[in-house]
Amino acid sequence: MHELSIAENIIEIVEQSAREAKALKINRIVLDIGRLSGIEMDALKFAMTSMLKGSLAEGAMVEYRDIEGKAHCTACGKDSSVSDFFSLCPHCNGYQLDIVQGKEMKVSSIEVESE
Repeated sequence: MHELSIAENIIEIVEQSAREAKALKINRIVLDIGRLSGIEMDALKFAMTSMLKGSLAEGAMVEYRDIEGKAHCTACGKDSSVSDFFSLCPHCNGYQLDIVQGKEMKVSSIEVESE
């Protein structure tokens, strides 16, 4: 379950950012999770619940934004939505797709409480 280590890294990132801002508490965390990132969302949510305890983000609301997969076809030049890495281009049935969105996993924003 690599989601536990991902959750741990997320908490480290947001706590470091909060400390740099001299924040007392983290109230909200917004995460962008790509559908092609390989992250199991339910497992990440469970891991985040566990990792929030005892951190500056304990009690924080965590928003998980689902980022759909998108690709650019180098054969026909068109963009399309994709659900996996093995999709064919729906316009030309080509297999020359470059994934341009959906692999990401990032902390998009945090809201903190200052002194």
